[in-house]
Amino acid sequence: MKLHIVKYGDPVLQRAGDEITNIDGELVGFIDNMFETMYEAHGVGLAAPQVALSKKLFVMDVSSGKEKKERITCINPQIVETKGKVISEEGCLSFPGIYFEVERPEVITVSALDLHGREFTFEASGLAARCVLHENDHINGKVFIEYLSPLKRELVGKKIRKRIKAGDWDTEWD
Repeated sequence: MKLHIVKYGDPVLQRAGDEITNIDGELVGFIDNMFETMYEAHGVGLAAPQVALSKKLFVMDVSSGKEKKERITCINPQIVETKGKVISEEGCLSFPGIYFEVERPEVITVSALDLHGREFTFEASGLAARCVLHENDHINGKVFIEYLSPLKRELVGKKIRKRIKAGDWDTEWD
């Protein structure tokens, strides 16, 4: 079942999610719906707050569904280590049509729980690292425009206000 992706302006995107303490059938079904929603929206990552669930959970697949082994669920993730820096263009399903260059670590190590509650650790680089960091920010109440200068953030605000007036943004925003 496709879920509704909230847009910037919804308060759920600006607060840290709660830790997940129980992995049950309901949560596993919700995670399946998150993957379906992400694929339908042509995304490579989706955090629970983006579908109005304030929990520390995200899904990702940098192959966009082409490689089953690339499908990753991270429950209560922690960034363990970062290395290097790289600047690359970034977008967000909660900011449709808005892209900016953002500096992020080039290589990361992350630890999380899987669908069975088992801890796992992996290293990621390139797009996968960027995706983990972007989605991890979401579960901690941070959005990618917070990496921009105040002037660029104001430009984003103007774009969003125009789109609200045009009826192309379904969340109120100040």
